[in-house]
Amino acid sequence: MQKKSTAARPQSAWNRRQFLKATGAALALPTILPSSVFGQNAPSKRITLGVVGWGMQGPGNTKSFLAEKDCQVVAACDLDKNHLQGALDTINDHYQNQDCQGYHDFRELLERKDIDAVMLAVPDHWHGILATEAAKHKKDIYGEKPLARTIFEQQAIVKAVEENNVIWQTGSWQRSQAPFHKAAEIVRNGLIGKVTRVEVGLPAGHHDFAGTAPELLQKLAALQIKDLSQVEPGSEAWKLAVSEPPADFDFATWIGPSKVEPYIKQRVHMNWRWNYNTGGGQLLDWIGHHGDIAHWGLDFDRSGPSEVEAHGEFPAPNALWNTATKYRIEAKYPQDISFTIAGGHSDIRSGTKWIGTDGWVWVDRGGFDASHPEWKKGKSLPEELRKVKLYESKGHQRNFLDCVKSRKPTITPVQTAHHSAIPGHLGLIAMLVGRKIKWDAQTETILGDAGASDLLTRPYRAPWHLA
Repeated sequence: MQKKSTAARPQSAWNRRQFLKATGAALALPTILPSSVFGQNAPSKRITLGVVGWGMQGPGNTKSFLAEKDCQVVAACDLDKNHLQGALDTINDHYQNQDCQGYHDFRELLERKDIDAVMLAVPDHWHGILATEAAKHKKDIYGEKPLARTIFEQQAIVKAVEENNVIWQTGSWQRSQAPFHKAAEIVRNGLIGKVTRVEVGLPAGHHDFAGTAPELLQKLAALQIKDLSQVEPGSEAWKLAVSEPPADFDFATWIGPSKVEPYIKQRVHMNWRWNYNTGGGQLLDWIGHHGDIAHWGLDFDRSGPSEVEAHGEFPAPNALWNTATKYRIEAKYPQDISFTIAGGHSDIRSGTKWIGTDGWVWVDRGGFDASHPEWKKGKSLPEELRKVKLYESKGHQRNFLDCVKSRKPTITPVQTAHHSAIPGHLGLIAMLVGRKIKWDAQTETILGDAGASDLLTRPYRAPWHLA
């Protein structure tokens, strides 16, 4: 059993105490046979897949797997009965049968010997438990970013995946898109010269993905509340926000290892991101995209910063939505490269920009620009310039399935996901403690700062623990 992630040192900074207070802490088998029956390297056999989580990313990921003929989705799990029914309807309608089995408890799904792999799309506070348990059951895993809610949980996932020899693909799908691949190859092939600076622009504020905020704000109009980050415990607004969870949603299990807090509709499905008890805000939601691409261009998939300092703007620590609304992180990387990761700062453009002694290149979703016009031509670099050829993937889910068969690493394996998220985690820690932190990338420890080191982990609520 993994030891509980409880802090052992005395706390001194008031914002550390506030942070902990706010976060706390009879199977129906399908007729198809799993590929494991024939050996994992049998390329002609169909891969059987179970999906856990049918909220924001789950449906899209699953539909991509449904489109692949050598994969069959045989099981789905969700704690919301309506979401689960939506998953079963989508999957069974696709296959024109009723073979997909529904589950309330992910552990029952993982016990199935006929399932080869799982797709995990659950809130961040569940990543560590689900991923380590799936690895223990020898399931290959397609898991969402960031890798986990804390660096400690990420380390546990890396260990579980590697010890159990399972294939891992992270949902950092930009690596499977041509513009990001081309931009990273421009940098890796030295076309911009020696890289001196990198700028990573991420979103800021909060976004009502679930569309549930207007309903509550209408109730709060008479109180002059215009933003859910203004709603705090003990206020009249808080009393109006809290309700009993619906009968078809198992909120008690959903909160899982995190601190028990009242049910508020506006911070569960999709909007769990905006509360540090369950998510990491825009910073952690996006670092596994543009931060990941920045690392790819620099060949830093197993590297990280040495120093990080950061500043952010936060609602009250116990507010309904309490994640940073604006932030800026300055990090020092190997080879004297300076990194800026920012959200809400106009001088840092959304996307990833590498700046070197001989030019620059920038890429974002739907955008590509460079200092040299010829670099912007075509979907890929001319072959004669590709001395360094990066891993190519024609589709993120397709790449995962191919690697399940070949047992070769995916385009975003677990170590890559771990290191891509680390600067986001360290930036958040630096903001919370209010000082620069030094990071040893080899030992993965914060140097000389007990208070900051405590934030590498978080308390777990019994009976939950990492596998």
